[in-house]
Amino acid sequence: MNNDNIPGRNGVQVDPVRRLTEDQIDEIDFTSKEILKYIGFEVSCEEAVELFYKAGSKIEKKEKLHQVHLTPQIIEDALAKAPNEIILGGREPQFDVKLSASDHRVHFGTGSETNWWLEADFSNGKVNYSSRPGTTADLIAAAKLADHLDTLDIFLRPVNIQDEEITATNKDINKFYCALAGGRKHVMAGFSSENAIEDVLRMAAIVAGGAEQFTKRPLISGISCVIKSPLTMVDDAATKLIKAVRLGIPMVVSSSPQGGSTAPIEEAGMLALIHAELLAGLTLAQLAKPGAPVMYGAVPVRARLDNLHDLYGAPEFIHYAIDCVQMAEHLGIPCYASAGVGDSKVPGIRATIEKFPSHLAVTQAGPAYIHYAYGLLDRTSIFSPLQAVLDDAQIKLVKDIVRKPQIEIEDLVEAESQIGRVMGSNLRMFARFIRKARKKGRVSEPYAFEGSGDVDQSMELAQQKLDELMSTPVPDLPDGIKNKIFNQFDGLLTKLK
Repeated sequence: MNNDNIPGRNGVQVDPVRRLTEDQIDEIDFTSKEILKYIGFEVSCEEAVELFYKAGSKIEKKEKLHQVHLTPQIIEDALAKAPNEIILGGREPQFDVKLSASDHRVHFGTGSETNWWLEADFSNGKVNYSSRPGTTADLIAAAKLADHLDTLDIFLRPVNIQDEEITATNKDINKFYCALAGGRKHVMAGFSSENAIEDVLRMAAIVAGGAEQFTKRPLISGISCVIKSPLTMVDDAATKLIKAVRLGIPMVVSSSPQGGSTAPIEEAGMLALIHAELLAGLTLAQLAKPGAPVMYGAVPVRARLDNLHDLYGAPEFIHYAIDCVQMAEHLGIPCYASAGVGDSKVPGIRATIEKFPSHLAVTQAGPAYIHYAYGLLDRTSIFSPLQAVLDDAQIKLVKDIVRKPQIEIEDLVEAESQIGRVMGSNLRMFARFIRKARKKGRVSEPYAFEGSGDVDQSMELAQQKLDELMSTPVPDLPDGIKNKIFNQFDGLLTKLK
């Protein structure tokens, strides 16, 4: 598949760097299926148990749980129906994204539902940081910022809305409304309540221009962390996954085992477990609705050995992520990967250095989509708009590093011509040809925040860029659509109108 001829966000195409051999991939896949067949996984969701039973799974009844055993044939028959590519629509076609399991074109998005929003203050000649719980206003601001960041393709809600008026009942409708109203890029988020999924879908269809338009270009997608490691299917997550796929919402089927606590710390054990867990979740989605658009949502992490918190700066985090890209490709399902996370609590050099190895290495592996890529600090606890701007500049460099070589016959003919013209001139300089190369996208720009003189000005310049972006308006939802939404759905905060 070639994305160059479609409207929307094209991402960056790479020649993927491989970590696993084909034999290793086959052995991991085989071992994961053996785990599901002989060890099985625990399920408390009765609807999921019924779907597995009807497909021919062996079910062992326990006191409050069922132990489900999937055969390789059940898995393979189900996953054969999963699509190889998925369309994720934006508010405007120019923001559409096509995710493919096979063309190694990488897209980038935000991620995590952080509880804290971090502001930077550069007054008095030094920087001070202040954090506070996230709000609906912050989520709208984050969507607006995402609209302006050049490298960002998908907006995955990066802040938890904690206004006093937000409840378990109205959280989803407000969360998705803020994301859709704040920016024009595709919106992805988890669902807090099964009961809200239909309302969220109807609201997104209004923004899309109707149910038919939503079906062609879904403006929203969901995430279901359906497995709690090790090998336990979560009741409400399974229920929400079943409902969402039946309604036609593209879904990330996710698992996030922690190497050293809820999963083996060694690479082979981590991969055998997470792949088994994702096979179980993806199979459930396809049994619920054959052909449902799903993503292989691998979010493997590693435990710190002192306090068992996530350790995102560890090389093993990168190893796990790259391996999972290859496992998703083996299944022919688009991969949702993780990169750009560190352990620093404030923006700056440490955070950027911690993020860069995974930004580069995971991109080189060629997943369809990388989330977590912008603004996260203190693992996935804090969202910093300033760090998001720094990450955008870093991802620009990454995209330049990984771009494929352009060495065709016509390029060499042009090179010979240029060299001949320069050698026949007095100056013998190639500067006159730079503009043409820049138009082709073959010349990298200097680091966006390099500053001048002997003082590092990157933080101040990034803050200036952030202020500039946030003062630039984003087209609002039309009043007619806003009024229709607020007239039809209870629970939307009136201050958002």
